[in-house]
Amino acid sequence: MKFNKTFKITATALGMLIPLLFLSTFVQSSNLNTPENQEQEEGKSNKAMKLIVIDPGHGGNLPGAKGEFTYEKDIVLQVGKKLKEAIEKEMPGVKAMLTRDSDIDVPFHQRTALANKNHADLFISIHCNSANSDRRVKGKNGRYVTQVIKRPEVSGTETFVCGFNRLQRGESDVAVRENADILMEDNYQENYGGFDPKDPSTYIIFSLMKRTYRDKSIRFATYIQNEYVKKGRPNRGVQELSLAVLASAAMPAVLTEIGFISNPQEEEFMASNKGQEEIVANIVDAIKHYRTSSGMQ
Repeated sequence: MKFNKTFKITATALGMLIPLLFLSTFVQSSNLNTPENQEQEEGKSNKAMKLIVIDPGHGGNLPGAKGEFTYEKDIVLQVGKKLKEAIEKEMPGVKAMLTRDSDIDVPFHQRTALANKNHADLFISIHCNSANSDRRVKGKNGRYVTQVIKRPEVSGTETFVCGFNRLQRGESDVAVRENADILMEDNYQENYGGFDPKDPSTYIIFSLMKRTYRDKSIRFATYIQNEYVKKGRPNRGVQELSLAVLASAAMPAVLTEIGFISNPQEEEFMASNKGQEEIVANIVDAIKHYRTSSGMQ
């Protein structure tokens, strides 16, 4: 039965979580961008930074969020390619690798598997946000139809790390939307250890998989947000969410939402060459700051 399966998954996850509570303190998802986190210098590395994996979100028949004249999958691929070029140009000795370089869909677990296989030092997943939502309403003929609720006024950037969250309203919308592509994968339950993106009770599983690199991911995410703010972008902060694309990354990993495609001004900015170059420069500067603070010269 579905209830028994969900109970077993949740009970197992809770059994793993309880000992962890005595080893570390969870940071609340709404307030991670603090001076204490920004200046945290734990675990400095003696090795040089050699490889960064860039993950343009979605792709192929999974376009992601839709704007008035663009799709998320196209914007993030353009930004990803420019970011790869900028990293290799401005950071001699550092290579960058894309999880996709064309309009194809790559399953989440294969994206992080690529980074793990190549021993990447950082994993950066690039996405566009959306404040639009679907609502089922009864039409004049008595049948239910899907109505799109638009919120074009919502704007800003935010960067996520994979961790524990309570899936409150708003936070859950992002997690469910970004994890929804899992359902299009063959054997998705086997690929993600029984995780079901439609079942909030299983989200705790992913939080248990990312404890090792959590602090470093938060620090890197904070640097990214700080660079956005320097250019006057609205700051929605750094947050923890249970995101499938980050869960199994064996290195510091972030998912950065570079703006709201549902906001006409931000869509135009993200689709423009000038806007993409600014976003790329922000991320490159954040990487440089992280590399210096981590001693990875």
